[in-house]
Amino acid sequence: MLEKIKSNFNTQTWVLIPIAIGLNIAVGQIVLVLKLPVFLDSIGTVMVGVLCGPWAGALTGALSNVIWGIAFDPGAFPWWPVAFFIGYMAGRMANWGFFKSWWRVVVTGFVIALTAAIVSTPISVYLFGGITASGSSFITAYLMQTGQGVLQAVLSTGFLTEPVDKITTAMLAFAIILGLPKRTISGYPNAKNVETQTESKTELYIALGVVVLLILFAVFLLQGMIASLSG
Repeated sequence: MLEKIKSNFNTQTWVLIPIAIGLNIAVGQIVLVLKLPVFLDSIGTVMVGVLCGPWAGALTGALSNVIWGIAFDPGAFPWWPVAFFIGYMAGRMANWGFFKSWWRVVVTGFVIALTAAIVSTPISVYLFGGITASGSSFITAYLMQTGQGVLQAVLSTGFLTEPVDKITTAMLAFAIILGLPKRTISGYPNAKNVETQTESKTELYIALGVVVLLILFAVFLLQGMIASLSG
């Protein structure tokens, strides 16, 4: 086990981790301010998990939320276990060959979403009463108004928003990786995980197209929920 963990870390891994953490926090803060019903704070975590391995991804995720919570937003700190498992599952899915084409990345995002929804629900319910600072809380509030209990509303919100968020996150990480020089990618421990089976430009355009559609869906979903609550 120790050897497997060590295999995730080389010089390029240690260089990538702080860059990934910075990306997570920057994008996460922007999304938090805009109150979008997604998070997008794990793009760097997924990148590290895919390129370096599940344990490197897990460490990146956990450190991102710890540093974010200490330096910028205390509300981010309790979510470090969720971020840990996001990075771990991203690395596992990549090891199983699910980061070699856009549709497999969609599957990866969906699996990560289910993991995140399960791990985050107890934190949301017992620490925050189901209502957090994220835009997805509008959906939770709407569901609670329809008569659902806190646990059911949080779970429903998670299974509704997490796939949109995590598939978008995985696709953005995929697009960034496709844009990196092959010489750079070859230096990471798990470079073989991102050897695409079709032309990289085609995969890139498809990935960006899926991201745009998912973000538009999330925005329309939030607007509809806000309108319902206002009414």
